[in-house]
Amino acid sequence: MPLYRTRSQQFDDMVLDAVARLEPRWETELAGVEFAVQEVPEPDELADDSGPLPLARMVPGSADPQDPARPATAARIVVYRRPLLARAEDDDELSDLIFDVVVEEFAQVLGLDPESIDPGYREGFD
Repeated sequence: MPLYRTRSQQFDDMVLDAVARLEPRWETELAGVEFAVQEVPEPDELADDSGPLPLARMVPGSADPQDPARPATAARIVVYRRPLLARAEDDDELSDLIFDVVVEEFAQVLGLDPESIDPGYREGFD
């Protein structure tokens, strides 16, 4: 069986790698977050064309009404493949961009600044 990975599978792997880079420090917090890849944003996210095309979105989780300490649904971070591919010139830049987007969205989940999630946030983009 060939070890060939499609471009879509390679992108998914980059998202998983970005999450794995955060795990040593944020393992407990990451356990309450789901990650997904979607080709493009939903049409309702594109209704306001005055801003840039979204690269990802965060869907907040909800508390279980029976037990507020337990989440009924996990927070979800959705990464948009095509907008990210369009912004990167090569795989290294794409990997860095995916990592920064994952850091930004994860920071939003936790209510923190991206720099507190990863002190090297956006180093490759200055």
